[in-house]
Amino acid sequence: MAGKRDRISEDKAKRIALGATVAGVLLIVFLIVILIIQFVQIGVRRSELAKLKEEIAQYEQMNELSRADLEWYRNGLGLYLTARKYGWT
Repeated sequence: MAGKRDRISEDKAKRIALGATVAGVLLIVFLIVILIIQFVQIGVRRSELAKLKEEIAQYEQMNELSRADLEWYRNGLGLYLTARKYGWT
């Protein structure tokens, strides 16, 4: 009687194998979905980083132009010419 309890029937062994296979496949699919999501997030972050770098470059260029204008007005000639343009003497 103890020998019968230790053995599993062939049908039960097939069901266990099928369940383990399904669980393994589901795990692999789940991991693949997570991997795809991670790749998409990496792509989005890289795109955001590229946009931010472009904005930084634009602001640096605007800063340089503003400094040039500031120097032009500081030396007095720019201020004088602007005043003359608007009718000041």
